[in-house]
Amino acid sequence: MKPLMIMTVLLASAVCASAQTKSTADGIAEYRKMLEDGNPADLFEAKGEELWKKKRGPKNASMEQCDLGLGAGKVKGAFVQLPRYFADTNRVQDLESRLLTCMETLQGMDATAIAKTSFGRGEQANIEAFVAYVSAASRGMKINLPQGHVQEQTMYEVGKRAFFYRAGPYDFSCASCHGEDGKRIRLQDLPDLTTNPGDGVGFAAWPAYRVGNGQLWGMQRRLNDCFRQQRFPYPGYASEVTIALGVYMGVNAKGAESIAPGIKR
Repeated sequence: MKPLMIMTVLLASAVCASAQTKSTADGIAEYRKMLEDGNPADLFEAKGEELWKKKRGPKNASMEQCDLGLGAGKVKGAFVQLPRYFADTNRVQDLESRLLTCMETLQGMDATAIAKTSFGRGEQANIEAFVAYVSAASRGMKINLPQGHVQEQTMYEVGKRAFFYRAGPYDFSCASCHGEDGKRIRLQDLPDLTTNPGDGVGFAAWPAYRVGNGQLWGMQRRLNDCFRQQRFPYPGYASEVTIALGVYMGVNAKGAESIAPGIKR
């Protein structure tokens, strides 16, 4: 009877553990669903739209003629095709680096100084609002980054290498957390970003409002924080490696529905 009792206890423990795991996952899903109804990112979006149309800077101009890849002034649909190559700068740019270009050329602002500003301060705070506004204009559309230009193809390969590059005191890479299914951190599932995610929980959910700190994070801030967690040096705002990582993840996310600006714990 004793072995049977032990087996019964072990089986019951396994069932309870399984139920608990399922309950945790379901609870997180329900939590996210509830938050969607009152996403504070809407406030950043409204601020971004107001700033987009407001004349500012040394040139006293608005951002309404900013070309995000679909032509001057066209915002809807632009976000789901970024990063991409721009002929006027002769480089591949993501949304935030492209916003810097427009703020400099249209409004006369100092892009270098803005890039050196801490996240959430000064014009960096305004860029976060722009990011919310621009991404919201493409909500529900499918991610579809172009790969027709040689620089776009090159940046994809660079991003892929950066994604799998292991280094630092913990021998980490992006793929350490996001290179396979079934991984979790702090009760939160980690999406596999090496293949098409389909549901948009990864690349297609950023920018996002972070409930934990009450901040709106763009992809640049998200990636900088990933570098911090890997104990890597900060790559610098709108640096080539962050844009390349955006290309790699974005191309892999092709066909996923953009839910940005999303909401995260």
